[in-house]
Amino acid sequence: MAVDDISFDVEEGQIIGFLGPNGAGKTTTLRILTGFLPGDTGTVRVAGCDVSRDSVRVREAIGYLPEGVPLYPEMRVSEFLRFRARLKGISRRERSREVGAALELTHIDHVRRRIVGTLSKGYRQRVGLADALLGQPSVLILDEPTVGLDPEQVIQFRQLLREVGRERTVILSTHILSEVDHICDGAIIIHGGRIAAQDTAANLRRRVQAFSPILLEVKGSDMLVAADLRGLSGVKVVQELEKSDDGYQRFHVRPHSGRDPRADIYGLVRDRDWTLRELHQIPATLEEAFLEIVGTPDGDSASPGGNGAKKRAGEK
Repeated sequence: MAVDDISFDVEEGQIIGFLGPNGAGKTTTLRILTGFLPGDTGTVRVAGCDVSRDSVRVREAIGYLPEGVPLYPEMRVSEFLRFRARLKGISRRERSREVGAALELTHIDHVRRRIVGTLSKGYRQRVGLADALLGQPSVLILDEPTVGLDPEQVIQFRQLLREVGRERTVILSTHILSEVDHICDGAIIIHGGRIAAQDTAANLRRRVQAFSPILLEVKGSDMLVAADLRGLSGVKVVQELEKSDDGYQRFHVRPHSGRDPRADIYGLVRDRDWTLRELHQIPATLEEAFLEIVGTPDGDSASPGGNGAKKRAGEK
């Protein structure tokens, strides 16, 4: 089973990151949302319309950029977009204006006469996004839009998504967690075909902050420092890091769940008369929150629904 009775809401004007390991059910869910794939049961509503009963109106409301942008490489950019506008039922009178607006919004007007197949990957992604924007959809659904882009192209595409997302609802499927921090208002994490978490990126990080390691840098007897730290009740693991030339030793101290041993560590440093140079808890990252929620860094084998033939939709 690829998608197992999931349910979520995305409010108007939000940009939501849709996260999950490989095989978690992300692409299947997006295909159900866009009407490309029927669910076995459940209800999907987009812009107030039921996908199964009013799929034409739903498709008119959605701009969809699938993974692996489907383009005609032999066409010129403007020719391709005019062709796509005609397929979408945009009138001849509105076609030129719509294509021009999409070219301008995605910053590719200067390549409008270029052959699509000669463009870089980043520009082809922009052409795909321009296609998704034709018809002024109120909802954008983007499936892994930055896969294969170089770092500069990723930064440019993120800025572009911020611009186009100002007046639209956006669902962004990605496995690049930094994109959620940079672009999204919140995140939905799917794992094994089920919703594992739904919250803002900041709240997801707070969920695992208590597990984050503490960085300690002191000068003292190496063996005594490590052994004494391990003897504290709130400490789970002590990892010795590099030692500086001036004799300071750095440690990662991992606390037990729900414990904050920093006061005890400071008391130990004071009692042992060690010289303290640094003591702070390392801020949790979204990557740590993601791994804590899904339970494994590689979802291929852990996800029971990754390759299932059955599909079930309970989304809203």
